[in-house]
Amino acid sequence: MCSACGFPAAPGHWTDAGADTPHDRLRGRFRRAQVLQRVLPAYGLTAFDGGEVPGIQVANLAGSQTIVSDLEALWRVAETLIGGPVDPLDPRFTDER
Repeated sequence: MCSACGFPAAPGHWTDAGADTPHDRLRGRFRRAQVLQRVLPAYGLTAFDGGEVPGIQVANLAGSQTIVSDLEALWRVAETLIGGPVDPLDPRFTDER
């Protein structure tokens, strides 16, 4: 149970695979947030994961925002917010040219 919000802890997501300790999981969350902060601005979006609450906050420049539980939900919400597809594997983000 989360002492801050009272919700039960979410089951692990596949992106947490290999994280043996809470420290490893938190480090992974922050690394994913860094990647999102590199990809999403190209689509007029921002993402924030402060590590204190479950989920990632996604917002567009018009101020519409939502909290998602994992990366799968993030991509769905991002596409809804921009009204089109988001390609996180676009070569401009992966440095493959």
